[in-house]
Amino acid sequence: MSNEIISKENLVYRKPALMNDTPMHYCPGCSHGVVHKLVAEVIEEMGMEDKSVGVCPVGCAVFAYRYLDIDWQEAAHGRAPAVASAIKRCWNDRLVFTYQGDGDLACIGTCETIHALNRGENITIIFINNAIYGMTGGQMAPTTLIGQKTSTCPYGRTPEIHGYPLKVTEIAATLEGTCYVTRQSVETVAAIRSAKKAIRKAFEASMAGKGSSLVEIVSTCNSGWKMSPVKANKWMQENMFKFYPKGDLKDSTNESQIK
Repeated sequence: MSNEIISKENLVYRKPALMNDTPMHYCPGCSHGVVHKLVAEVIEEMGMEDKSVGVCPVGCAVFAYRYLDIDWQEAAHGRAPAVASAIKRCWNDRLVFTYQGDGDLACIGTCETIHALNRGENITIIFINNAIYGMTGGQMAPTTLIGQKTSTCPYGRTPEIHGYPLKVTEIAATLEGTCYVTRQSVETVAAIRSAKKAIRKAFEASMAGKGSSLVEIVSTCNSGWKMSPVKANKWMQENMFKFYPKGDLKDSTNESQIK
C-alpha cells in the first residue's frame, strides 16, 4: 500500500535532489531559502547538475554553498561578477551564475556588476534585494527606500542627506551587453512560479551565449525590518513594489546574435 502511495505518478512534490540536508541559517520568513530551492530545481530540470558553478560573496548569501550540491567559488565582497566572468571564459560549457545581495551588488560591487553586464559576459546574476544590510545589523543600503528606517537612518532615508535609492535593474536594462533583465519576487505561489521561469530563461540565455542576464528578486528582511514574516510580506507589497515594479525590463533572448 505504501509503495502505491509514493509511486512516481502520485508524486506531488519533492525536495530538489541538489538541496543538501543542512539546517537553514536564514531567519524565519527570509526569501533566500525559497530562491535557493528555485535555483536547485532549474539546474536539475536543465540537467546541468555536473556543469553548474555558483559564485557567492559576503553577506547573507555567503553560505549558499552549504545548501546546493554543485560547484561553488567564494568571492571577495562585491567581486562575484568578476570571478564568474573568469570562470565562464575558462569553462564556456559551464552554467555560471552569481548569487548576491543588494549591499554586496549595489554598493561594494557596483563596479564589477556594471562592467560585467556591460561586457556581455555569458553569466547570470541573481540579485536578492531586501533594501537593507541584513547580516551586519540592518544598516541603510543603496537600495533602501525613501522614508525607510534602518539602524543608520533611524528617522528614515532622505534624499537630501542620503541620496536616492539605486535602481540597479533599470541601469542594467540600458546596457548593450545584457540580454535579459527582470525583477521578480517570491512572496506568493504565483510570484514563485514567475521567478522560477525567469531564472530558467536567464540560465538558458547564458548557455546560449546571448550575453549577461540579471534576475532581481525583491525580498523581505523581517529581522532587519523588525517585523514578523507576515507583516514583512505585506509591507513589501505595499511599499517596495511602488519603487521597484516587477516584470521584465529587457528581453532580447530571441535575437540570433551570439555575444
